[in-house]
Amino acid sequence: MRKASVSRKTKETDIKLEFNLDGTGNSDINTSVGFLDHMFELLAFHGNFDIKLKAKGDIHVDYHHLIEDLGIVLGKAIDKTLLDRNGIKRYGFASIPMDEALAQVSIDIGGREFLIYNVKFDGYIKDIDISLFEEFFRAVSNHGKIALHINVLYGKDLHHIIEAVFKAFAKALSDASRIYGQQLPSTKGVI
Repeated sequence: MRKASVSRKTKETDIKLEFNLDGTGNSDINTSVGFLDHMFELLAFHGNFDIKLKAKGDIHVDYHHLIEDLGIVLGKAIDKTLLDRNGIKRYGFASIPMDEALAQVSIDIGGREFLIYNVKFDGYIKDIDISLFEEFFRAVSNHGKIALHINVLYGKDLHHIIEAVFKAFAKALSDASRIYGQQLPSTKGVI
């Protein structure tokens, strides 16, 4: 089993994550923010990952620190579970509709971080500025050593848009991380 435990404690956040890349979709999530709990539950279920997450942050200030640090911790856990990346499929793609919204995620977990985030919508879900999810996925990309392309083709309801992004990310990561053989997935011979 490819599992990792990652903790991060700062003056702004306190996060503990247990992540099983080869799980069954089980989750035990408490971020103290209902919408974030919902997104991590979707990530676990649709990626078939097991996620146990406890997090708290200075949300009385705003959600930025908590959301970005959750991305840092998740990225580090993904990187740890991929070990030396031998045998992984490496690339993944998912196109997920959520009612009127359509999100597409392409991913390369070959060790090079890069983020394209084409989610051209502004607004709030409850009191969370959805622009913070770009910071979340940037942190996942940087700390997970992942090239991540997120495109929302269309949508109206902000909840549906972000939910479609999380589901597509889960499916693409699940696809890319599956064991495909025994070789390192690079013609260079290194990742």
